[in-house]
Amino acid sequence: MAHLINTMAYVGETPWHELGNALPPKQSIEVWAQQAGMDWEIRETPVRYLADQVGSLGSIMSFTDQKVLYRSDTKAALSVVGGRYNVVQPKAVLEFYRDLVDVSGFELETAGVLKEGKKFWALAKTGKETVLKGNDTVKGYILLATSCDGTLATTATPTTIRVVCNNTLSIALNGASSAIKVPHSTSFDAQAVKKQLGIAVSQWDSFMYRMKTLSERKVKSHESMNYFLKVLCQTDNQVDPAQGLMNERALKKVQSMFDGHGRGAELAAADGTAWGLLCAVTEFVDHEKRARSQEYRLDSAWFGQGANLKQRALDYALQLVS
Repeated sequence: MAHLINTMAYVGETPWHELGNALPPKQSIEVWAQQAGMDWEIRETPVRYLADQVGSLGSIMSFTDQKVLYRSDTKAALSVVGGRYNVVQPKAVLEFYRDLVDVSGFELETAGVLKEGKKFWALAKTGKETVLKGNDTVKGYILLATSCDGTLATTATPTTIRVVCNNTLSIALNGASSAIKVPHSTSFDAQAVKKQLGIAVSQWDSFMYRMKTLSERKVKSHESMNYFLKVLCQTDNQVDPAQGLMNERALKKVQSMFDGHGRGAELAAADGTAWGLLCAVTEFVDHEKRARSQEYRLDSAWFGQGANLKQRALDYALQLVS
């Protein structure tokens, strides 16, 4: 099976998806680019086509309204986009963190390339950290990701990682994500995004206060089942029986993890609490949800259906303490 992740680098423990090249701490941006497979450029050329003519080989014509994006190293085609599509280079994603690492105490932890170069990301620790009851540690990160095939705007997302299980969760307050998105119809201004991120990172304390309230909210058995039904099976404010049947395995799995079989489920913050409900879903998405491969799981958990499922889990958990 073809891998979604072409190359990836990481610092510290092997990531949950068990992929990538291990690096010592405090490496330069240049080393990261090489080891994460991001030391190439996206190049572009107008779309061309062969116009057949009787009695000749035809002539090569250009269609300037669209362009082909391709890799500078392998020459492999990446996508066909509109003529005004603004490309963000792989190295630019890493360069985004240079002053944050040098001045603000950030530390790159993972970076890599998905889908043969169509999508790439870098994840860095912000230095923010909160410990909930029972030594349940949650750390703050910034995830910057983009694509060159139109599937993802350049997106900077404040993210939390629960250390005991490496579950990821995007920071969201009042039902709105703190992610900053720059569409490819405009130029990516790294400094402007960092200014906006300063506001988002400052929301850490407010967000973790909400998580603390979840850790103090005990839930009854019927509340846990209702919660999982809403998160996994609900459509348009109604529980869909057919969808529920399809998700029977998922329901059993998350309930089992909540009941003590999940990573960190025995910690005081998670044991029988709304925080435990949320952690069961994030662990399910990041580690247990069916996927064609670990690479597909990563893509879904950060950018796709898995990310949406975790956001829904957060929204319903917060309703329990509203």
